[in-house]
Amino acid sequence: MATDRARASTESEGTSRPERARRRPLLGFLDSPVASYYLLVGLTTLLVLIGLGMVLSASSVKSLQRGDSPYEIFLGQAQYAFLGTIALVAASLMRPSFYKRVSWPFLAAAIGMQLLIFTPLARSKGGNTGWIYLGGFTVQPAEIAKLALAIWLGTVLARKARLLHQWGHVFMPAVPVVGIVVGLVLAGHDLGTAIILLMVVAGALWIAGVPGRMFMAGGLAMGVAVWALVAFQGNSNRLGRIDSWLNASCDPSVATCYQFIHGKWALASGGLSGVGLGAGSEKWLYLPEAHNDFIFAVIGEELGLQGTVLMLVLFGALGYAMSRVVVRHPDPAVKVTTGAICCWIVGQALVNIGVVIGALPVIGVPLPLVSAGGSALIMTMAALGVVISFARDEPGAREALAARSGTVRRSLAVVGGSVRRRRKDA
Repeated sequence: MATDRARASTESEGTSRPERARRRPLLGFLDSPVASYYLLVGLTTLLVLIGLGMVLSASSVKSLQRGDSPYEIFLGQAQYAFLGTIALVAASLMRPSFYKRVSWPFLAAAIGMQLLIFTPLARSKGGNTGWIYLGGFTVQPAEIAKLALAIWLGTVLARKARLLHQWGHVFMPAVPVVGIVVGLVLAGHDLGTAIILLMVVAGALWIAGVPGRMFMAGGLAMGVAVWALVAFQGNSNRLGRIDSWLNASCDPSVATCYQFIHGKWALASGGLSGVGLGAGSEKWLYLPEAHNDFIFAVIGEELGLQGTVLMLVLFGALGYAMSRVVVRHPDPAVKVTTGAICCWIVGQALVNIGVVIGALPVIGVPLPLVSAGGSALIMTMAALGVVISFARDEPGAREALAARSGTVRRSLAVVGGSVRRRRKDA
């Protein structure tokens, strides 16, 4: 009897070992303290590279129309990606304590830059005054405000964590400061960016542990405010976009319907596998902002359903990587800041995709890391650099990274020594 039991145990072990061996690489990686770090670095790199390829495809015709090289917009975006890489690396090398120290000065600087939209340095586009011209470069200060607000909220809400069940401590100083930032953005008639800023605030409050009744009251107040801005601010362009979205028989000859309809046509013509990279027809001056706000439509046309699903998977994985940092890091400020940045990047991606597929009215926000745009790309990469620095600071991550870098250095030393010996023998 004992022999049979032992034999059965041995057989069960024999059958389960290959199964465990197959599952161990993936599960072992996700259990590693550096998994969040490598996921964030890899997904960011992949999305930026895909974005550069799609910007090249979507912008070449527009560059030619301007009389420039077909690579003009792409080369500009590549320069922004390079600057974004520098910002990401610099941000990733800082410790969480650094971001707590600079949270107030950084937010003050962001508000100061946003105030420049009321000076002669301001530039307008599409009815929005949200850009400033500095030293030969056009900067969108609201993109800087997104990161500054996320870091500031993380610092402030973490310090008041035990008091956030009280209305007064939730209100002060978060609500007045957020009101100033969002109000300045709305003063430039940029409702889309203001909505993304509110997503940053919502993510921070949720991770900070604000009670559900307060969260729901704040969400209701935000919804009423957005509705009032749309209904009573008198922006005919904004009202026309919403009317086009609600109107099932929208006429593509009408300006407010044109972009909305052509985005759907691009997605429909792509089918399952797409017409091929670079072979899309809507970017031939039929689809406005093909390389910017509506680049997802170009992806759908040229890469098909598989391309659009890939984008959803990548942004979903990016959200998962950031949620790992929220769960695994012990610092409340890190948790709140990461949650705010996650809601910004993933939320903005969902808004952009929702606009292109017709689930939302045309708001005018780019697809993070993919759409053309300097300030948006640089600040999004800087924000991910902040989260990468938090991932490096997860329990055990710094030691694991140091051990791996030491292993690489020893391996390179061995290879270098063998090369030198071969040269001497020769």
